[in-house]
Formats: sequence, C-alpha cells, structure tokens
Amino acid sequence: MPRFHCTPPEAVAETVRETVFVGDYTFLLDRPADSDRLLDHPWCRSAYAADEYVPYWPTLWPSARMLAKAVLREPWEEYPQPVRVLEIGCGLGLAGVACLARGLHVTFSDVDVTALTFAERNARLNGFKRDFRTLPVDFRDPPDDEQFDVVIGSDLMYEERLVDPLVGLLDVVLAPGGVCLIADPDRLPARPFRWKLLQAGYDATADFARAGEPGGERTKGTIYRIRATTGET
Repeated sequence: MPRFHCTPPEAVAETVRETVFVGDYTFLLDRPADSDRLLDHPWCRSAYAADEYVPYWPTLWPSARMLAKAVLREPWEEYPQPVRVLEIGCGLGLAGVACLARGLHVTFSDVDVTALTFAERNARLNGFKRDFRTLPVDFRDPPDDEQFDVVIGSDLMYEERLVDPLVGLLDVVLAPGGVCLIADPDRLPARPFRWKLLQAGYDATADFARAGEPGGERTKGTIYRIRATTGET
C-alpha cells in the first residue's frame, strides 16, 4: 500500500516568493522560508523513524532548474497532441509549471500532500488556472490505472534504495513509446539507475546539464532521456 505524508501546514506557514529565471522565461515560486528549520520539527523525526521520509520538497534544488530548462527546450510540437505529463516528486512544481508554459497538460505528483498544495499554488501564481491537476503518488507503489506519454522528475535518486522503485514506477506509468526526462546532479545512485534501466529494456541516453543558481553559482548534472521501447519492459 502507498504511504503518503503531510508536512504540517503550520511548519511551513511562513513563505517567501522567489523569482526564477530559466532561459527566456521568468517564473514566480512560493516556498517555505526556512527549509532547514523544518527538518528540526518533531514531525520530521517521526516521519523518518516510521518510513525513512525526509521532506526535501521545500528546497528549490538545482536539478529542478535543469529539468525546467530541458522541458522548455523540448520540441513538444513534434509530439502527438495533446501532450500529457506526469511530474514525479514535483516538490514546488517548477518543472511542471515550465511544462504548462509550453502548453502541456500536467499532473503534479508527490508523496507529500503539502508539497502538492505548493505546486498547485505556484501553477496559479504563474497564471495557469487549468490544464493541470495534483495527484498523491508514492512511487514505491504507483497507481496502475493511468499511463502518460511523458514522465518527468528531478533529483529522485538521492539514495540507492530508490533506484529499483523508480524503474518499477516507469514500468507502470510510462506509456509504450513514451518518454521520460529525469534530471540528476550526478549522485552516486545514478550509475546503477542507468544499468537497471537498460536491464529492464529501456533505451536511456545521458545529456550534460547545467543550472544557474542565485549568486552566480553553476551546478553540473545530467538529463536522462528514457524511452519505453516496447509494450513490455
């Protein structure tokens, strides 16, 4: 059974609004003001003890910027229309909002219900009132009643124990012939992830990525482009 989480709303009630520049686009994101302080909340300790869960979603990670840049550059006009996208572990929703800016239909998903409220809030903050929805998803036990032509995600493999569940999720939610884009800051679990993808019958390529950060810092990473080559993977 899926195990969802809900960061206490009072723990993230204080927010800041950040302006995010990605290519020629400018987005606004509301996020919790102090994500480090949240990690000291008693609920966080309980969530980790029960399920090894840590609420990383309040931080705008470099990989989210990499993924947003990738989806803004993708030639979506060459895809069968309409393009339906599932963002896994959406957090604050930057990449999904970037998809909305390109005219795609987006399902924001996360294991944390509070993260979904921020993703929806950020979609509306950027002027999008339709063509999106939210869906709680624990990718260790993904829903099996819907598939998507495009699946995206960023920094999902921060621990090696998440590699097998992530490949298993693609087996369930990625439609035959579909495309998955995953941004990763070159964490160690990325190597077994790519090997497991090939073992499962996926075609996976890796492209260099870079993200700009406030203060002029630049972070390097990789965009994995994964294709479901057959109906059975």
